[in-house]
Amino acid sequence: MKKNRRQPADHAEREFLAAYDTSHFPHPSVTVNVALLTADEGVLKVLLLKRDEHPERGKWSLPGGFVGMNESLEQTVERVLSTKVGLKNIFLEQLYTFGEPDRDPRTRVITVSYYALVDAAKLSRSLTANGDSQLAALEVPWTGETGGPVEAVDESKQPLPLAFDHAGILGLAVKRLRGKLDYVPIGFELLPRRFTLRQLQTIHETILGRKLNKDSFRRRMTASGLIAPTGQREKDVEHRPAELYRFKRQPTR
Repeated sequence: MKKNRRQPADHAEREFLAAYDTSHFPHPSVTVNVALLTADEGVLKVLLLKRDEHPERGKWSLPGGFVGMNESLEQTVERVLSTKVGLKNIFLEQLYTFGEPDRDPRTRVITVSYYALVDAAKLSRSLTANGDSQLAALEVPWTGETGGPVEAVDESKQPLPLAFDHAGILGLAVKRLRGKLDYVPIGFELLPRRFTLRQLQTIHETILGRKLNKDSFRRRMTASGLIAPTGQREKDVEHRPAELYRFKRQPTR
């Protein structure tokens, strides 16, 4: 629901606003960008769009767009995801505001970045709807939460040239995910509602970019209070059926 604009408090304020000259201060443009992330067969991946116009034509970018004068940031994100990627009702969290003066050669552009965690199958369907998109693997050159830009590569492991400062946006998204793993059940967006501890460990290893000790991981997860056993086991598997768990705080989907 669109919120009403704030009304002037009194006559003096209305007079001030009526006479206010907006040309006194330069106006930067504002955009949003969304890092759509998924875990696919043990690899952290992101959905990228190929730019078909200048600047940075031919490079790969995160889905984004300019904020309309009558739009909130959230409404802009919803519009961008719906029109450019064909996605709605996904997990989104605001990441950071990037405002280096020279980050965009057109003009002074400030971007508010978001990250989203999306099921791999859903992102793959978005690729079909947009021929100039690619689900690229992320290669993180730093460990832990060191931070810094990351690289996106195609299926042949060739680096994809990223537009603007999007390598830095992706790097911060990875850092944020790694920092939240131990205290927020963000993995539920990348897992089915009922999952095994093996599946949960794979998600953690994919985001962290390293292997984890099986026994210590399971002890830590079962003692964390974030997950609970369902009393059910896997079905139709060739190996011994593993116990299924759920997150205690279910997402709204």
